[in-house]
Amino acid sequence: MDYERLASDLLRALRGRRSQPAFSRRLGFKSNVAYRWENGKTFPTGALSLRAAQRAGVDVRTALGRFFRGEPEWMTEVDPLSPEGVAELLRYLAGTTGIGELARRAERSRFAVSRWLKAEAEPRLPELLLMVDAASQRLLDFVSVLVDPAKLPSVAAEWAEHEAAREAAYRSPWSHAVLRVLELAEYQALPEHTTGWIARRLGIDLTEETRCLELLSSSRQIRRKGGRWVVDSTRTVDTRADPERSRQVKEWWTQIALDRARQGYHHKASYAVFNVSQADLSEVVTLYREFYDRLRAVVTRSEPCERVVLLVSHLVALERPEGLPATLLDAVPVAAADTRRKATRRRTPAT
Repeated sequence: MDYERLASDLLRALRGRRSQPAFSRRLGFKSNVAYRWENGKTFPTGALSLRAAQRAGVDVRTALGRFFRGEPEWMTEVDPLSPEGVAELLRYLAGTTGIGELARRAERSRFAVSRWLKAEAEPRLPELLLMVDAASQRLLDFVSVLVDPAKLPSVAAEWAEHEAAREAAYRSPWSHAVLRVLELAEYQALPEHTTGWIARRLGIDLTEETRCLELLSSSRQIRRKGGRWVVDSTRTVDTRADPERSRQVKEWWTQIALDRARQGYHHKASYAVFNVSQADLSEVVTLYREFYDRLRAVVTRSEPCERVVLLVSHLVALERPEGLPATLLDAVPVAAADTRRKATRRRTPAT
């Protein structure tokens, strides 16, 4: 990814039909900074870039809410257009990922990454894009809430492939599992692709195997090399972009997990029914998120690839939704994560 070229394209798209001098004046500059930005001679900081987007007509707070699929608590306390807001954004995306790992992914020094996360230094726009990519692997989704990536020459083709991959996940959820099988050391050790090998490994029929391979190939996620299929690129596909289709995919995988458990596949299952204060619910949600952050870190570094695993989990409010907050996060008061109370009695969840 050429982050400087993407930054120039993004700034050009935000300017739209305005002239460069007019856009520069709109941002409060007497000089033609838009020309220098778009030609890569210099770049604005991440915070200034978000303020430029706001001045260009983008509701940045709403846009970030779409990217996060809900407004994080920190956005109620910190201005997302400020240097501190940019640091909070990066820390939120990084989750439990350590500075050393972020620095390795971004190919930057631990010192630089640490200063950006602490708001002791401001990343320029290319560096902000780099850090969003390193922390979340959802850079194109981040860009898409600000401008249409299809109109950015630097990423238009990749965005088309990204959207095709998302559509493949909606149309055939098994395609994601097939991708993971193609990364297995056992498959890569095969002298050539053997029809039915994937189907037997996943417990699906041959028709499904063929359909998934065709779909993955047409969306340019895999290609033939040396008689076998290889994964062309590893991308994070966020199916939450379409809430209804995302719900259907989650229900589908939940059903697969239930079916496999009934069929005697190796599995681990547990449940807990409990009640908590609204303040402590914030901590529960945070733990839920941290678990996935840690899981992703383990999966990212795990070598060799030997098993394909499905993890399905749910955190569900059991009360009837009428008159109650729409989501668990809506039920959590602002800054509740920093609230600690002494319980008057202990409750042991049923597990």
